[in-house]
Amino acid sequence: MSDTKAEADVQPRDSESQESPIVSEKKGTYDDQKDMHRMGKTQELRRNFRFVSIFGYSMILMASWETVLTTLAVPFTNGGTGGAIFVYLGTAIGMGFVIVSMAEMASMAPTSGGQYHWVSEFAPKKHQRFLSYLVGWLCVLGWQTGIASIAFLAGAQIQGLIVLNNDSYVPQRWHGTLLVIAVASFAIIFNTLLARKLPLIEGTVLVLHIFGFFAVFITMWVLGARSKTSEVFGSFQDNGGWGSVGLSCLIGQLGPAFALLGSDAATHMSEELRDAAHTLPRAMIWTAIVNSILGFLMLITFCFFVGDIGSVLTTTTGQPHIQIMFNATQSTAGATALACITITMAIFGCVNNVATCSRQLFAFARDHGVPFGAFLSRVQPGWDIPLNSVIVSFAVSVILSMINLGSTVAFNSIASLGTCALISSYIISISCIFLKRWRHEPLLPSRFNLGRAGIYVNGIAVAYLCIAFVFAFFPPTPLPTPDLMNWNILIYGIVVIFSLAYFFVKGRKIYVGPVEYINRNVL
Repeated sequence: MSDTKAEADVQPRDSESQESPIVSEKKGTYDDQKDMHRMGKTQELRRNFRFVSIFGYSMILMASWETVLTTLAVPFTNGGTGGAIFVYLGTAIGMGFVIVSMAEMASMAPTSGGQYHWVSEFAPKKHQRFLSYLVGWLCVLGWQTGIASIAFLAGAQIQGLIVLNNDSYVPQRWHGTLLVIAVASFAIIFNTLLARKLPLIEGTVLVLHIFGFFAVFITMWVLGARSKTSEVFGSFQDNGGWGSVGLSCLIGQLGPAFALLGSDAATHMSEELRDAAHTLPRAMIWTAIVNSILGFLMLITFCFFVGDIGSVLTTTTGQPHIQIMFNATQSTAGATALACITITMAIFGCVNNVATCSRQLFAFARDHGVPFGAFLSRVQPGWDIPLNSVIVSFAVSVILSMINLGSTVAFNSIASLGTCALISSYIISISCIFLKRWRHEPLLPSRFNLGRAGIYVNGIAVAYLCIAFVFAFFPPTPLPTPDLMNWNILIYGIVVIFSLAYFFVKGRKIYVGPVEYINRNVL
């Protein structure tokens, strides 16, 4: 449909409108403009995403089948192949309820703010400002650490490939730091100089995501030596030494949870999406369905061809999936080609992570939730992106990468901290809408509605998230040494305490929450 035809089809829907609104890439559709007006926000970003591009964006950022491979050590250590498969299924179902709940809220209020905005609108009135502020900081923490985390995963795989091709290479921490900075720099180029081409890039890389899956999947089944079905599905192991297979499996869910995390990523791009209230929830749900299926099929595949788990976990490459690829193909070149697919997807996942975290930071700064809000929320004329937030996000990833020079354990704790932060933001936001339903309070109109099933969907989502949140803080083994300890709880606590201190010192004086900017006469 041409812009001219689209403009002719759009008519005012309320008596106060004097003329048909202009539908364009800059302003979006009538519904986009109405949503922004209701939320009291000014349209500053360019709405150049459509369904396919935002679907590709979500698919690439979550990259479930690739992440399943790069985190195989977690479920293989805690649960074995049988545990990995069944825990993944449980996690996919639990995260499904979470994503559907988030999709409904995204349709009600399609804003780059995401969770902290929803909490501001849905939380009990006396708690709106405080909870919204806390969730905003949790999202900042989760997404800002995500850049370094994904860049580190890509860099570690690159080092693993070098080891595979050169036995004399000994990975050094400073090598990893430089690789993190290199991947983050690549992501920054795409988010600045090539920002307007990002939707096109998403569609192109989506093709690689799908065809790359089949390349790895078919190669493994054709060339690999498979194990017996009974051994794969019936092997539950407690390699972590917890003394309980059930407990070990619950701890092993961190791997699939990380692979299926990030359902709010597309939400933070909603102010750059055409017809966001309609398109966004559908893209989120289809992403969850397709990525969950691809991740499950790939997990089963590598469980069939893992062979001896002990030797795979202790591979000199440091990457179990690369070793399994080599064992199946018996070819260094073949394993390298397959591993390059997962590396490429991790790099482009970092590109999307930069976009998401910069938009979330921009939105929270726009509502005066962080220091230097005016600077971070500024949209550069001609760029149509929050350039300052993009640059600051890059700087944060570089600073975090320096931690790896002193301690890889400390860096890993900070990098994986995003999982805990995002899960807790999901818990609070979904709990707020659950409480409104429980109290039979009216909800905002939306173009994707769970109806009567909503309270059950929200309740199951919160219950699952609470379990995942607790076990996300567990170390990989009981009674760990300092170098194996999961320091997430300490760092998480420090950040929460800092955000609360800033709130009581200054934040409460300038932060009122998005709900205060709402135009309540617009429905």
